[in-house]
Amino acid sequence: MDTQVSVDQVTKAGERARTQLPRWLAPGGILLNLALLVLVAITAIPYLYMAFGAFKPNDEIFGVPFTFWPTQPTLKNISDLVSQFEFGRWFLNSVIVAVGGTILQVLLSSLAGFGFAKYEFRLRNVLFTIMLATLLIPFQVLLVPQFQIIKAFAWFNTYQALIVPGAVSAFSIFLMRQYTIGLPNELLDAGRIDGASEFGLWWRVVLPLVRPGIAVVAILSFTSNWNSFFWPLIVTTRTDMFVLNLGVASLVGPYDYQYGMLLSGALLASLPVIIVFFIFQRQFIEGLTAGAVRQ
Repeated sequence: MDTQVSVDQVTKAGERARTQLPRWLAPGGILLNLALLVLVAITAIPYLYMAFGAFKPNDEIFGVPFTFWPTQPTLKNISDLVSQFEFGRWFLNSVIVAVGGTILQVLLSSLAGFGFAKYEFRLRNVLFTIMLATLLIPFQVLLVPQFQIIKAFAWFNTYQALIVPGAVSAFSIFLMRQYTIGLPNELLDAGRIDGASEFGLWWRVVLPLVRPGIAVVAILSFTSNWNSFFWPLIVTTRTDMFVLNLGVASLVGPYDYQYGMLLSGALLASLPVIIVFFIFQRQFIEGLTAGAVRQ
């Protein structure tokens, strides 16, 4: 009898589930999707206009009536940008700065996070609190001291000046500490029994287990380094050391506005970040949501 009642309940529940509308068709779901579509349109339309404008001649960009799609598509803007300016060098500089800065930040942040999470030492909590407090200091306050350090080392117009000041991030250290602190201490003790050094524990045990956190730190660091503008503006004066954002901004002169080439440069500069995000978006989302659900 109880079995029959249970079967009937399951059958009725299945019938109700089949007759119910999908969640996105419910009134609340429709309103939510419409709001999301509006936000996507607000965000995407300016970018799409920039992308299409890169293939328009200048007279069409400022032409009347306004056209969203290029009526006379051309590659002249991109070819002029590459041939008349050091765009290839700017692109290479951005790649070196973004990749080098990301590697350094991942390694140093994971090491520091491992130290704060798994080692007991004097003033550990005090040092960690001071490190977190640096997040409250605006970058403009640190600009003069960092400038004086770069000047003392004679690092102007060098990759060291572009990479080293951003190689350590308090937020990345905090994030890696939070991922590392959840690792069982028994794993580390087992590694020590097997004869692994402390550095070997970090390299062979900790890093493989905190890959979601590494993915988050790497993507955030790459995006930050790739989009950097103000600091390169301070420490570089030679055009061959410009990064992409600085080089593209230099296309806007006091008397001449190369908007076609400017839009082309902005489009090409945005593509690597988009590609990196689409490649690693699964790891990025897993890293952000890891630990949100407890077993």
